[in-house]
Amino acid sequence: MCLFRTRLGEPCLKTYPVECKDLITRARTAFRTGRTLTESFRLAQLEAMVQMLEEHQCDFVDALGRDLHKPRFETIVSELILVKNEALYAVNNLRKWMQPQRVERNLSTSLDECQVVSEPLGLVFIMGSWCSPIQLCLVPLVGAIAAGNCAIISPSECSAHTAELLHRLIPFYLDNECFHVILAGTNDLPEIVDLKFDHVFFTGSKEEGSRIAQAASRTITPVTLVLGSKNPCYVDEQCEITTAAQRIAWARFHNAGQSLVAPDYVLCHADVKARLVQALKCCVMQFYGSDPAESRSYGRMVNLELFNRTKDLLWRSGKVAVGGQVIEAEKYIAPTVLTDVTETDPIMQKDVLGPVLPVMAVNSLDEAITFINKQEKPLCVYAYSDNSKVISRLMNETSSGSFCSNDSILQSLMVALPFGGVGPSGMGSYHGRQSFDTFSHRKSCLLRSTRFECITYLRYPPYEDRNLSLMMWASTLSHKSQGWCHIL
Repeated sequence: MCLFRTRLGEPCLKTYPVECKDLITRARTAFRTGRTLTESFRLAQLEAMVQMLEEHQCDFVDALGRDLHKPRFETIVSELILVKNEALYAVNNLRKWMQPQRVERNLSTSLDECQVVSEPLGLVFIMGSWCSPIQLCLVPLVGAIAAGNCAIISPSECSAHTAELLHRLIPFYLDNECFHVILAGTNDLPEIVDLKFDHVFFTGSKEEGSRIAQAASRTITPVTLVLGSKNPCYVDEQCEITTAAQRIAWARFHNAGQSLVAPDYVLCHADVKARLVQALKCCVMQFYGSDPAESRSYGRMVNLELFNRTKDLLWRSGKVAVGGQVIEAEKYIAPTVLTDVTETDPIMQKDVLGPVLPVMAVNSLDEAITFINKQEKPLCVYAYSDNSKVISRLMNETSSGSFCSNDSILQSLMVALPFGGVGPSGMGSYHGRQSFDTFSHRKSCLLRSTRFECITYLRYPPYEDRNLSLMMWASTLSHKSQGWCHIL
């Protein structure tokens, strides 16, 4: 199979693991030349990415429309603008990030330099998810470029039109030796990871993430994993129900519910359950009209496999209070709210990447916290309450990759906030400076001279009791002066 780039308008060919070896060799050769190390190169690549998004906005909107029936508004706001913000933030801060960080010196290093230098890891492999295929490929790529790496990018095959668009466009904007896009199947990814990279960044399901991590472990390759989970959302009795319902409905039903960070289920105080369900019903009507299938603001499932999986979870769990309609030919599932859901229902046992929101009643905040803590640590926890003590308790007494009060999803979009999972919902984080650090090695550097041997001679053999006494005395002083008398 030919490895030459396809031109715009030509069909894209699948890239198999054996063919990735050539791309990896080319990228590693380019990295060894040092071309990615300069600030000017990194800035040029970041600015070219922004230019690509601006010049091909309509192409990206069209591709996501084909893949997910994604509305133009959602594509621009949650995909293109987000990536541009990340790239421009990196451009504005790159010089500061690249500078060595000075650290505190002690008596023995008072005339030396102690610093931490951020150096690029080398060649990194970035695998994005289909649910936000532009954002989840290009935001990590911003960090990899800013840190001075070369990269292989693998968009999800499920969002085929967007993957092929990235495959065609990136060679026209980014350096052709340092950055490559491959079109690989999910089953091929572990084999590609086996080819050995310096870092692997993966966004997707726990099952796929586990296989990627196992493959990376065989070559001792560090990984960042952002994985799907059951994200709980607590709605307190002291809460503006109408506002909470709007924000929850927007978060759950945008992109037809296909989001790793949307609320997965609601735990609401029993006293407000009926009002909340009614408010959610009003929101669906307000957002998408009486028939969401006719709305230009509502998406579709990415493929029949996910459609059937979500439909099966929906039909086997609880009672439909809002929505519930499906159209297989269109891969359409209406925005749906379920009530009378139990902890053992199928929809509470699986991650939901679809427009279905179970609502469960609890009698107290303690009960909600206990329920959340019985489950695996999620990627996100959401809490809606006008009581700051309630918010504080949920933030401090539950563990999750991120937390947001009185809104949903926004904490995962902030450039200045690191985002990632914990435990089963992933490891590592990214966005802004954290992306730069994720794709960098923070190297400790001590720059010394050969002077003052009259002090350091105490460490050399033959070992003398007098020398040991002097060093022990210096050590006791260091307890009082924060390490100023380390004389080794």
